[in-house]
Amino acid sequence: MHLGHKSLLQRIAEIAKRVDGETVLLSFYPHPRMVLYPEDHRISLLTSPEEKIAELSKTALDHLVVHPFTSELSRLSAFDYVRDFLVKGINAHTVVVGHDHRFGRNREGDFKTLQELSDVFGFQVEEIPALEIDDIEISSTKIRSALERGDMEVATTFLGHPYSLSGKVIKNRQLGSTIGFPTANLQLGFQHKMIPANGVYVSHVQTPFGAFNGVTNIGIRPTMGDSDKVHIETHIFDFDNNLYDEAVTIELLFRLRDEMKFTSVDVLRSAIKTDCENAKQWLRG
Repeated sequence: MHLGHKSLLQRIAEIAKRVDGETVLLSFYPHPRMVLYPEDHRISLLTSPEEKIAELSKTALDHLVVHPFTSELSRLSAFDYVRDFLVKGINAHTVVVGHDHRFGRNREGDFKTLQELSDVFGFQVEEIPALEIDDIEISSTKIRSALERGDMEVATTFLGHPYSLSGKVIKNRQLGSTIGFPTANLQLGFQHKMIPANGVYVSHVQTPFGAFNGVTNIGIRPTMGDSDKVHIETHIFDFDNNLYDEAVTIELLFRLRDEMKFTSVDVLRSAIKTDCENAKQWLRG
């Protein structure tokens, strides 16, 4: 869900109000790549199904239809897709799509196809142009690129909200406590969630005890000699409650620095102290 998607939702709400209709968003899950390339475990998504539903609940959308994506569906022609889903399925009055929307077998259907089929089935069709900020077209691809760089400011601008990671706090080696900076270790609740570039981030943490600021390290903890497994650890400011097994959401606001390997635990402790000071300064603006 980025600002381009939200502009589309706003448009269908305007049309629905004008014709005294209801708004419907048609979506599919799992992601097509999960079905068509099941051996490819590298897929990473910007939002989990639960996060998408939570974002949509903040809009004026009346109905969300999530249809299972299957290999059979992938072979459906553009004509059959429109007939079965848009006409028979939801009895569409007006179909609104983004400027780059494709559908049907081998992505054969596009806006021109919809225009042609709208005459056959008696619905209207409208295309939403690309939304731009500072002459840059917003897209999920550009947001992913920003996350790969750790550029949270660009990601936030395009999304319309900070990028977040959600899951459960688990016990780990508890090394943070031994050096004076206890951390909440996050186990992601969605295995295909995209994780931004390794590094140290200013973060905002939603917990069952309220919202707090902190610093989040994403990476392999090279100073501690860990493996290639990526850890997500957050030191929460002014917090002393037990979070083990609790659900939390971490919003990543700004990347302070790369993850680094330090020569000793004492040097690491000093770096974390500096990170906390820099994060608090950033939060003060």
